[in-house]
Amino acid sequence: MSLTQPVASDHQLARLLQIGIVLEEVVEARAGKHAEETDEATDPALEALLASASEESADHRRRLEALVDDLEAETVPFEEIQMLVEAQYEADKDFDGVLYDQLCNEETAYKFYDDLIASIEASDTTFSIDRERLLEVLRTIRAEEADGVEEVTDLMETRQ
Repeated sequence: MSLTQPVASDHQLARLLQIGIVLEEVVEARAGKHAEETDEATDPALEALLASASEESADHRRRLEALVDDLEAETVPFEEIQMLVEAQYEADKDFDGVLYDQLCNEETAYKFYDDLIASIEASDTTFSIDRERLLEVLRTIRAEEADGVEEVTDLMETRQ
């Protein structure tokens, strides 16, 4: 399965959407973990950014899950991904490490959705869900990820 080729089937689309769900689960879990470790009294801007990122990722996950539900495919439970994230990824706990981690997450998500949209647009396949609804959801999520990249970048610039 590759995003460099058009999406060829409902099954392939479901798997790609599930990758998006996992990506959002990772971002949500990591932002939540960083928020737990951040002292909001000393850094309210970072705390707000992490809370917003976590809420946004949860919302993206729900929207993607709704699309997958329409394709009648199973998803990976959030609790499983959260445990893997906590066990596998320990980003730096200092301010710069947390921000760079968040920037990487936002940029990765943006690029994934950008590639997925291009792959769907290049496809002649008729999916069992409405193509315009699918693309609208993905374009909205991509735009929100772009906003997230900008928010993190702005916060990084104010700290220099």
